Amino acid sequence: MTNNDPIRWRILAVLLMAIFMSLLSVSVVNVALASIQEGLNASRSDIQWVLSGYALTFGVVLVSAGRAGDLMGRGGFFILGLIIFITASIAAGLAPDAHWLNGARFVQGVGSGFMNPQAVGMIQQYFQGPERGRAFGLFGTTVGVSVAIGPVIGGLLIQLGGAELGWRLTFLINLPVGLITLVLAFLWFPRPLIHKPKLKEHKGLSSLDPIGAVLLGLGVLAFLFPFVESHPSGLLWLLVPVGLLLFYIWVRWERWYTLRGYSPMVDLKIFATSSYRNGSIIMTLYFLGMTSVWVLIPLYVQLGLGFSAFEAGMVGIPSALLSAYSANWAGKKVNYYGRKVVIGGLSLAVFGLLASIAVVMLHEYVGTSIWWLLVSLGFFGLGQGSVISPNQTLTLAEVPLAYAGSSGAIMQTGQRIGTSVGIAVITALVFTLQPYSSWSIAVSFGLLTITFTVLLALAMAFKDLRDRRVKG
Repeated sequence: MTNNDPIRWRILAVLLMAIFMSLLSVSVVNVALASIQEGLNASRSDIQWVLSGYALTFGVVLVSAGRAGDLMGRGGFFILGLIIFITASIAAGLAPDAHWLNGARFVQGVGSGFMNPQAVGMIQQYFQGPERGRAFGLFGTTVGVSVAIGPVIGGLLIQLGGAELGWRLTFLINLPVGLITLVLAFLWFPRPLIHKPKLKEHKGLSSLDPIGAVLLGLGVLAFLFPFVESHPSGLLWLLVPVGLLLFYIWVRWERWYTLRGYSPMVDLKIFATSSYRNGSIIMTLYFLGMTSVWVLIPLYVQLGLGFSAFEAGMVGIPSALLSAYSANWAGKKVNYYGRKVVIGGLSLAVFGLLASIAVVMLHEYVGTSIWWLLVSLGFFGLGQGSVISPNQTLTLAEVPLAYAGSSGAIMQTGQRIGTSVGIAVITALVFTLQPYSSWSIAVSFGLLTITFTVLLALAMAFKDLRDRRVKG
């Protein structure tokens, strides 16, 4: 199929349906945690793993799955991930106890980890120039809409199904959506879905780099595990340096593997490309802070102000919808304005964060309505949509197509690491401060920490702009 074939827009529709489903599964479950705890008589640790287990396996398989798709067919591995995700969703919805549910969530993360890098790789494969920006813009819009309506759908399903059935419906809703997506994928994806790996002559299956896949997977697992564990012991933190050591060994292995003439899991030369290196750092720094906003604000309005879960979900809706709108706009403009779009988005995000701190403090000391957060977080949402999709387009622009899936997956792995580390560190900071101050002060300090990480991402965006001018 050429990248002028109109069927590519159908392929994009299938990709976006699956991404919508996988992200909805995250935001819906956030609302259902209390019902799950009650319905399965689960411990706090069990509930923590409902969220963390998905994130952990998702991060571990991303790059291996991306590389497998690059070599043997992205469409086939996307469908495989979709089947795993649907099956795990059914298992989660029918879970008799917390252990079963967490096992299903681990498998669900694997399915999502298979799908996501193929989606990024296929957009790279089938779209060029301004159309690629538009495609990634629609990708960002899908992210924004799924985040916005997830809590609302979760709340409605729990209301409709009651305490016992409601939370199960938040998983089982993936079945009809997933089956429709699966049928369309089989109908529209180009053939062959899976082919023999494009291996170098006389190198055999070793070109798939299984040792590299294991080293990187173990490195991500070791590094992330203490951050996603609800109550990590002192000894568990030793896994962080173990993870860093495994990353170092993986890099050395990939270099040696390349010198021997094999196809490495990741072509490390891509890190010599300043646009890819800078863009990946921007994303990691941005996710280090950004995702914690949507943990801190619901905590603050529920525990600090007594809002219901449904009201807490409503606070984020304008921001998520504005994020969806700006992602679509930015996707159309990124080829014209380049890195300036990302710089503008990061600046808006900083303004939205500082304005949110002002709203929280004014509510505490002057009695200003806390609903002004809808406006301040709206600016943050506009910025968010103008950062993620355009940055993805710019970061992957010079990546060879043969490594599109694995390169996109490396960037997504940075996002997962940034998300997990950021949420663990920033929420720990807020909970440490909260007993000695008001919720308003503790949350404001957390938002200020997030602002600092976004400013670091902004500094990196300016560096990339300068590098591009020098190069040009």
